[in-house]
Amino acid sequence: MKIIGIGNAIVDVICKVEDTFLTNNELKKSTMKLVNESEFKKLLSSLKIEETVSGGSVANSIVGLSQLGNDVGFIGKVSDDELGVKYEEGLKKENVKYFYSKKKEEISTGTCLILITPDSERTMVTFLGTAGKINDNDIDVDAIKKSEMLFLEGYLWDEGEPRKAFDRAIKNSNKVAMSLSDLFCVERHKPHFLELVKNKLDITFANEQEILSLINTKNFDEVISFGKNLGKLMVITRGEKGSIVINKNEVIECGVQKNLKILDLTGAGDLFAAGFLHGYINNFSIKENLKKGTDMSSKIIQRIGARLS
Repeated sequence: MKIIGIGNAIVDVICKVEDTFLTNNELKKSTMKLVNESEFKKLLSSLKIEETVSGGSVANSIVGLSQLGNDVGFIGKVSDDELGVKYEEGLKKENVKYFYSKKKEEISTGTCLILITPDSERTMVTFLGTAGKINDNDIDVDAIKKSEMLFLEGYLWDEGEPRKAFDRAIKNSNKVAMSLSDLFCVERHKPHFLELVKNKLDITFANEQEILSLINTKNFDEVISFGKNLGKLMVITRGEKGSIVINKNEVIECGVQKNLKILDLTGAGDLFAAGFLHGYINNFSIKENLKKGTDMSSKIIQRIGARLS
C-alpha cells in the first residue's frame, strides 16, 4: 500500500451562510471551533443543508490519492450508527481500504458543520463525537508497517488517548507526513507540534498562518531559515502567493492557477496535500509535486465540498 491516513472520521454538513451568522454566533472566520452535540444541533437547526458527505481532512486527502490511482487506506473511529455506516460506505465507494471495525459506541459519529460565506471562505464547527476518542488499540499496526507512508492530521492530535494513537502509529511507520490542519490546533498544541515537526515528521504541510504561529514570528524569512535548518521537507501554501517547499537549502516555489471560478475553499489544503503526496510517492520532482498539488486544489475550489466526485 502506498499511503495510509489516520484522521478524524467526520461527516461534513455543508451550509451557505452570511457573514452576520458568524458574527451573531461568535465564530471566527476561516477557523475551526469544537462544540458539544447540543451546541452543534442548535446551530444546525437554523440552517439549510447544501450537502452531506464523508469528510475529515486526511480522509479527503486519501480519497484524492485514490482517485489518482494510488493504493491507499484509512483509519478513523466511527460509531455503528446511521452516520457511521454512511461514512464507511463513502470511503469504500472511493476504493479506500478502511482499517477500522466499527461498533456501537456511547458517543455518536462525529460531524463537522462547514459554513461557507459569500467570499467562499469556510468556517468549521465540529462535534468530534467518537472520532476524538481514538486510542492506540484502534491502530492497525500491520497496515501501517505495510504502507510506504503514514499521513496524519493536526486536528486529531490531543492529549491522552489520541496522543497514544499518534505515538503508536508513528513508531510503526516507514515515513510520516502530517498537516498542521488549523491555526486553532497550532495555538492549542504548539510545543507538541513543534516537537513533532523537528523530530518525528518527514514532511510537514502547513499554510502561512499556521507556520508563522508555530515558530512565533510574523516574518516569512524566518520561516525559510527555520525550514532550511530543519533539514526535512516543509510544504507551505500561501493563498494567492502560491506554494513553497523548503528542502534543506533548496527553496522551490509554485504559483497559483489564474481566473478560477471559486465556489468553496473547503478541502483546498486537503487536495493540495493529495496532489503533492501523489507526486512524492511516485517519484516526481518537487516542482512537479507542487504543480500536482496546485492542480488538485484548483479543481476542488471550483465546486462545493471537499471531494472531486
